[in-house]
This record gives sequence, structure tokens and C-alpha cells, in this order.
Amino acid sequence: MIFYILKRLLYAVPIALGVTLVAFMLVHLAPGDALNAIAPADAPADVIEALKAAYGLDRPLPVQYGLWLWRAVQGDLGTSIASGRAVAGEVLGAVSNTLMLAGVASLVGVLVGCVLGALAGYKSGSAIDRLATVLSVVGVSIPHYWLGLVLTIVFSITLGWLPAMGAGSDGSAAWAWDWQHLQYLVLPAATMSVIPMGIITRTVRALVAEMLNKEFVVALRARGLGEGAVFRHIAKNVAPTVLAVAGLQVGYLMGGSILVETVFSWPGTGFLLNTAIFQRDLPLLQGTILILCMFFVALNLVVDILQPLIDPRMVRA
Repeated sequence: MIFYILKRLLYAVPIALGVTLVAFMLVHLAPGDALNAIAPADAPADVIEALKAAYGLDRPLPVQYGLWLWRAVQGDLGTSIASGRAVAGEVLGAVSNTLMLAGVASLVGVLVGCVLGALAGYKSGSAIDRLATVLSVVGVSIPHYWLGLVLTIVFSITLGWLPAMGAGSDGSAAWAWDWQHLQYLVLPAATMSVIPMGIITRTVRALVAEMLNKEFVVALRARGLGEGAVFRHIAKNVAPTVLAVAGLQVGYLMGGSILVETVFSWPGTGFLLNTAIFQRDLPLLQGTILILCMFFVALNLVVDILQPLIDPRMVRA
């Protein structure tokens, strides 16, 4: 097991380095100039050169990448061009808000998906199976931003039950786990939970239906085991795959929440990315992309380590 963990850690190193290179190059390949956020279009050439020197944009790209990576390893992601604040502070604050939103959405999506998928797998061909299939197809097909707008119109504007945007009357800095603040989380979390719910439902349904036809399930029932004990054996065999799929969905929610957070003005990484893109704020954009990608790498590493704890056969494989 220790050798397996060390091997996974070793595999993660080149992936992390590749992620840093991609995060650095993506913003440089995009059209436009980072200095447009702080310098007018008619700025003198000497002012432009001075700004480039101040932000290190006058050096060759390999040198810029090396310096940026060295500072990033030390926790310095640079300074935002638009706001003048440290990128690390802004990104970490936004990451905590997105983690909270993605965590709640993932928990709801995975729990509902597992329950619906298990019921559909056990009742294959029944009305429950058809209902779960319809819900899963709708879940993976419906656009996030459209669903968010519909929920806002229904529950905020028409019924007035929930707030339409924000993370609290005092902002995210004063967040507390009470209903006064949780009501701001309901609509964006419900919107984001739909896609993982649909994917988990389809995955669990297919795995459970397949497991029920396995010979070991027939043998367990022939030995007189109750359905509860049989289900525990099925769940143990299904869990590694479901864990891998759920881990990917959490990562996707962390990086793909830009539209939902923009619709609900949720102060997370998606909202921060949207702001950085429109302001052409390269340091902020690079720092946000880097943190999100590293989170995705770390999440996959955790899933790879947890899977053999559930099914030790994966270590031998």
C-alpha cells in the first residue's frame, strides 16, 4: 500500500508541472494586452515600457515562467493589475467560497444520485427506473445558467422565498452556518447539483444492474443472505467506481462554476475568473487557474489513494 501511494505521488509531480505550464501559457496565448487594464490606449511608449518592466512582461516567456513558478512555489502569486492587491489573498478567499458551494452541491448530487441509481438498478424496467433515467438525462442536458435563471425567477422574484444573489447581507466575510446565510446557498447549490446528480444516477444504475446479474450475488442469495447483506456486498464493489466519478464531478464543479457564480453573484473562483477575464488581469487569471488546477490534481490523488482502501484488489492490479 505504501509503494502504491508513493507511486501515485510520483505520478502527480509531472502532472503538476504540466498544469503550471498550461496555466501560465493559456493567458499569454489569449488575444489582448494585460496592460490595457491599467494603461490607457494612448499611453506614451515610455510609460508602457516602464509598466512592462514593473510587471516583468518585458522578459522572454521562459524567464517569465521560471520566475512565476518560483514565486508560486513560495506562495507568491503576484499582484493583481486591476486592484493592486495580492493575488493569493483574493484567490484563497474565493476558493473557500467555491469549496463551500461545490461541497454542498456535490453532497446533494451524490446522495440523490446514489439513491436514485440504486433504486433504478434494483427495479430495472420499472416506473422508478424510467423516472430516474429521465431525471438523469435532464440533469446532464440542462444548461446551468438557464436553470439558475429559472430558479431565480420562480423562487426569488415570483415567490420571494429565497434571495437572488450574493453570499449574505454582510458579504462572504461574515458567513455563518445559520439560515440567514444558508438561504443564499440554496439556489446556486441546487443549480450546481443537477449535473453530478444525473451522472451519478446513470453510473450507479448501470453498476447495480450489472452486479445483480453476477454469479456471486446469486451465490450470496443461495446461501440465505438477506437483501441488506447482499446490498452491502454490491455497494462495496460499486463504491470505487462511484468514488472516482464523484471525485471528478467535484473537480468539475470547482472549475466549471463560472456561469452559476456569475448568475448568482456568488463570490467564488468562477466569479473571480469572470472578473479577471474581462479586466484582462493576467496575474489574477493565472493564479486562479493554477489554484483550481492544483485542486483538481490533488483531488484525483486523494481519490486514487482512497480507492484501494475500499477495494484492496486495486493495489495488486
